[in-house]
Amino acid sequence: MKPSLIPTLIPGLAALLGIVLLTHWLGGVRFPRVEKRVPGADLLGSLPGMKPADLKGTFTKLGGVPAQIPGDWPGFRGVNHDNICVDPTPLARSWDSGGPKALWTAEMGEGYAGAAVRKGCAYVLDYDQAQRMDVIRCLSLADGHDCWRRAYSVSVKRNHGMSRTVMAVNDKYAVSLGPKCHVVCVDADSGDFRWALDLPRSYHTKVPPWYAGQCPLIDGDRLVLAPGGEKMMIATDLATGKVRWETPNPHGWAMSHSSIIPTTFHGKRMYLYCASGGVVGVDAENGAILWETDAWKISIATVPTPVLLPDGRIFLTGGYNSGSMLLQLTEQGGKFGVKVLWHVKPDVFGSDQQTPIYYQSYLYGVIPGGQLVCLDAEGKQVWNSGAARFGLGPYIIAQGMIYLVNDTGTLTLAEATPAGYHQLAQAKVMKGHDAWGPLALVNGRLIARDLTSMVCLDVRK
Repeated sequence: MKPSLIPTLIPGLAALLGIVLLTHWLGGVRFPRVEKRVPGADLLGSLPGMKPADLKGTFTKLGGVPAQIPGDWPGFRGVNHDNICVDPTPLARSWDSGGPKALWTAEMGEGYAGAAVRKGCAYVLDYDQAQRMDVIRCLSLADGHDCWRRAYSVSVKRNHGMSRTVMAVNDKYAVSLGPKCHVVCVDADSGDFRWALDLPRSYHTKVPPWYAGQCPLIDGDRLVLAPGGEKMMIATDLATGKVRWETPNPHGWAMSHSSIIPTTFHGKRMYLYCASGGVVGVDAENGAILWETDAWKISIATVPTPVLLPDGRIFLTGGYNSGSMLLQLTEQGGKFGVKVLWHVKPDVFGSDQQTPIYYQSYLYGVIPGGQLVCLDAEGKQVWNSGAARFGLGPYIIAQGMIYLVNDTGTLTLAEATPAGYHQLAQAKVMKGHDAWGPLALVNGRLIARDLTSMVCLDVRK
């Protein structure tokens, strides 16, 4: 090689050597596998092998005092699970320009959990973001001050809020179902811990996307839950938490955001539930599956609870372009089944979030797009509210009137009648947004909430 070519070849040889070394190094590097993110995949609760959560947690006694106000709203959708208030307290049919008086306001962690009410106390499952704890709160119905709190540690990330389930209460016990499917039972008066159940740990429950939306059901002396996973449904002794029966889950249907509704057909007491893959009817006595159907299922999220109509009819509705369906329970020789009576498109009737109300032979609900709609039992739209829109907000019926809250906290009072949409009053009652928490109405006191606050309104005549 001629000496005069060396200065020219050295840079090229160095570059070639660098490429060889880099290729060798890259060949020994193990890059992390990149997977597409699935909504809800980071929301798993406690799994077998993980350290169990301390669900007894901590208790704090505070200065609130139970109010001397009669009336109960013992859980999701009230006394009869239909979102109709039967309290005889006379209610106002109009308000002045200021709207109904706010009796109290309480700050809340982000979420949509509504209130259950018993003997002058409002019970709500909250989330403390700073301390990373689910918090069972007992508030005075008179002034909103906390009587006591019981909290346990659980890490919950913001995902359209945290808590969204309504507690269940009776004269002795109060039960919560947390965002990650932790069930806690406490003494309704004192807040003393009674028992707890970690559904993901015990039943391999998969926490739904956007966290748990199923509200616990107290039925007499039992608590009924639908964990999905290894068991479709379970019933526990309310006093002890001991499991009375478990329903098999042959299709592996997962927990949805819907809640369980009890009913009786041809003398048989049963529990109805919309799971991820269909609807099931379970024998209340022993947990056996009486009937099931996959005629109704929503691929993304099943949220509204089944609505009971007379004569064994079951109204189902949802979002994500699912529309609505009416099922008919059947019985022959002691065997139960269901058949589809009709199915309507979402522009006729559907519901993204709230459960409709069946009242005096008609169904009322807010459809995708925000209109209030009246539907007859044959699936025909009787009327809609036209330009009046209510977003994803909740509603409740009392004394022939429907109370509706829109996304930004405006309360509307309208007639609940098939004669047409007739607005009676309207007022801004909350300052926040995402005012989606289910309503409760006790003794003329309407409890509503937005993302970060709860308000008690005086709607008495």
